[in-house]
Amino acid sequence: MFTYITKRLLAAIPTLLIIITIAFFMMRIAPGGPFDAERQLPPEIEANILKAYDLDKPLYQQYFIYVGNLLRFDFGPSYKFRDFSVTELILTGLPASLQIGGMAILIAALIGVSLGTLAALYQNQKTDYAIMGVAMTGIAIPNFVVAPILSLVFGVYLSWLPVAGWGDGSARNLVLPVISLALPQIAYISRLTRGSMVEVLHSNYIRTARAKGLRERLVVVRHAIKGALLPVVSYLGPAAAAVTTGSVVIESIYDIPGVGRYFVNAALNRDYPLVMGVVIFYATLIIIMNLIVDVIYSFLDPKLRVNG
Repeated sequence: MFTYITKRLLAAIPTLLIIITIAFFMMRIAPGGPFDAERQLPPEIEANILKAYDLDKPLYQQYFIYVGNLLRFDFGPSYKFRDFSVTELILTGLPASLQIGGMAILIAALIGVSLGTLAALYQNQKTDYAIMGVAMTGIAIPNFVVAPILSLVFGVYLSWLPVAGWGDGSARNLVLPVISLALPQIAYISRLTRGSMVEVLHSNYIRTARAKGLRERLVVVRHAIKGALLPVVSYLGPAAAAVTTGSVVIESIYDIPGVGRYFVNAALNRDYPLVMGVVIFYATLIIIMNLIVDVIYSFLDPKLRVNG
């Protein structure tokens, strides 16, 4: 297993390099520059600023300079957040993003798997139709619609929870953003689980377990759930990374100082190093989560277990 993980991590290096290259040149060819919004500067001062950030050099030289700095784990300074490096900004926003993202994906996994399993056990009955109907509604309504509605109902009308703000991560401030992030994921996971569970429940080894006289609860918990979780685990890998770092809308609506909000501001302001830093962090997180998914696979399905 250790050899397998090492090979996967080494194989991820070319993937990261391709992502870095594409993101670097896409940012540079986009219209505008990082200092276009500044007040009109004398040519000599503007030239000094561009020189300080190596922006006066040809594009290919800027690329090799940036990659060389990355090899030293130096993501560079932010162009817009004065006196802050990209690493400092990501580490500043990461705790908030991890907290709401981790809680959202955990709640979504628990509720989604439970609802999907329940729908599969009552296939083509009222329970199944009700759960899948709610799930389709959750998929169809995006979280940037759900979030304002939750704020309006529970924050304004009922005054139960804060409408916005981080509040040092207090429980009351976490409820609405976590629910807003979790609801679409619950819908996706419940549909995945239901489809997978229906297929597993009609497989040969489940018929054999039932023929041996095992109670239905044991058949589901001990045998069916493992096979049904395989597509769910596949989905949870990238979903966890996306929810953790990509909750841009939720962080903006609820005024949460997370990585996603930094990324939006950086993209609008052409803050090249900060955009690149978030992209690299996001890509690395997806690679790690996919690796974790593969390891979990080997425990859920012995046929996929890697020797050595």
